[in-house]
Amino acid sequence: MKRVEGVTRSVRELLEKKKYAIDFYQRDYKWGTKEVDELITDLTERFLDDYQPAHPRTQVEKYGHYFLGSVILSSKDSGTFIVDGQQRLTTLTLLLVHLHNLQVDRDVKVPIGNLIYSEKFGNKSFNIRVQMGLDDTTQDERYPVMNALFNETTFDASGQPESVQNIAARYGDILELFPKDLSGDALPYFIDWLTENVHLVEITASNDEDAYSIFETMNDRGLRLTPTDMLKGYLLANITDPKQRATANTLWRNRIQELNRSSQDDNKEADADAIKTWLRSQYAQHIRERKVAAKPQDFDKIGTEFHRWVKDNDDTLGLQHSDDFRRFIERDFDFYTQQYLTLQKAARELVPGLEHVLYNARHRFTQQFMLLLAPSNPTTVPTPSGSSSGWLPGTSTFCSRGASGTSGPSTTPRCSTTSS
Repeated sequence: MKRVEGVTRSVRELLEKKKYAIDFYQRDYKWGTKEVDELITDLTERFLDDYQPAHPRTQVEKYGHYFLGSVILSSKDSGTFIVDGQQRLTTLTLLLVHLHNLQVDRDVKVPIGNLIYSEKFGNKSFNIRVQMGLDDTTQDERYPVMNALFNETTFDASGQPESVQNIAARYGDILELFPKDLSGDALPYFIDWLTENVHLVEITASNDEDAYSIFETMNDRGLRLTPTDMLKGYLLANITDPKQRATANTLWRNRIQELNRSSQDDNKEADADAIKTWLRSQYAQHIRERKVAAKPQDFDKIGTEFHRWVKDNDDTLGLQHSDDFRRFIERDFDFYTQQYLTLQKAARELVPGLEHVLYNARHRFTQQFMLLLAPSNPTTVPTPSGSSSGWLPGTSTFCSRGASGTSGPSTTPRCSTTSS
């Protein structure tokens, strides 16, 4: 890795006349009301520590500074990509849109439009966009909502991707949370302070490999991203064809959302549970022995850091070339997570052909999903596309020996057989 240095930038220096794309290292925009509230509170309270109505605007230069964290960027031939920091930068852009709109009818305006968007040959493009993996001219999914917010027009976010819905919702939070007493005479002072006295550290890597290494190190230690996010970043970063990468990204995102929606107990790790079950069912050869100083094995490592286990076992998984990574998502991930969803449904309600799954679930046979997935193979069995029968080859028998949590000794094994 080449030497990496951080450079302190003001908000204006970081955003003015700049273009950033969000690549597949990053998860969707996920900030909630809590994070927006904390950001607005921190910024406005720090500003009000120094602001006095009698001050001339030039006095703002002497106000205290505020550090907003770091931003990791990757410089590529196709542009500059945000590797880490898009949650803050997207929210900061939404705040700037609100501040811009507050000035529309004012005689004295602080120019901040070029921190939000640029215009070329009559086409407007926002300074932060999602790179869809096709080319630089592709309109990203956020454009309609950002354009509506900037122009203060109505936008229906229902049925839109999660990021789009969150952007619309968080802008609504900003409208409600931004202090009304800063919307009057203090507004130009606050805008000056935000753009000139609020700083971030810009860290730029010269290639994807270095960017991913920085991304993984900082997020492993900071725990800001989940193993699912980091596995997605690793896999997609190794698919070189932009169109294939875009297709794989869409499949991944839709399936992760489906897995999380399928959880009925507010399990925030539903997607991770599915991936761990898949990887353990197919690749875990050993489990840690129950003795002092025993080392964790495949089963244990997949359970705690499956993103790193995949990266460390690329030979075992056959991940050597771009097509291998594409296949791993489009065939293996798609197949096993769909089977997992089918099993999950069968564990909650009676599904013809999978009655044994419900029986075992009611007797608290907690590891049955992994055992059921173990004999399945996407190269010989078509993905069921929601079908609940005929998804396992041959005949499988599953037994539950008593239910955990029940009184008394283990009972005689109860078995259920299904034929595909």
